[in-house]
Amino acid sequence: MMKTLAFAAALTVLPATVFAQGSGPVVRDPTGGSTRDPALGVVAPGPALTRDPAGGTMVDDTPRFRTYVIEQGLPSYTYARPVAVGTMLPDEGIVYREVPPEYNVPGYRYTVVNERAVVVEPRTRRIVQIIN
Repeated sequence: MMKTLAFAAALTVLPATVFAQGSGPVVRDPTGGSTRDPALGVVAPGPALTRDPAGGTMVDDTPRFRTYVIEQGLPSYTYARPVAVGTMLPDEGIVYREVPPEYNVPGYRYTVVNERAVVVEPRTRRIVQIIN
């Protein structure tokens, strides 16, 4: 009986200890704050990532990046759901390419969804920025 109670107590406490730990890298946002983002996981070495107010990673010089993506001629993937920051894209059927180093988002990929260029976190395929 005592073992059963101890086991039940351990199962009750375990989730709280897992979620209490800090996870993900610290991400600075332009307003001066910072947060931990578990969805980013381990980030490749490089400059600290910044966040736009909507929560996405900011690509340096977005007009130039948009032009770069258009010049690559990447086919647009038709997605039935709304395209928004945080949307998880499917694993198959979409072509993901590395964002070139000059745009300062190391380790991220880009693609075109519903005729819109998006920056994606490769491990989760989560949209982190929509390039307008």
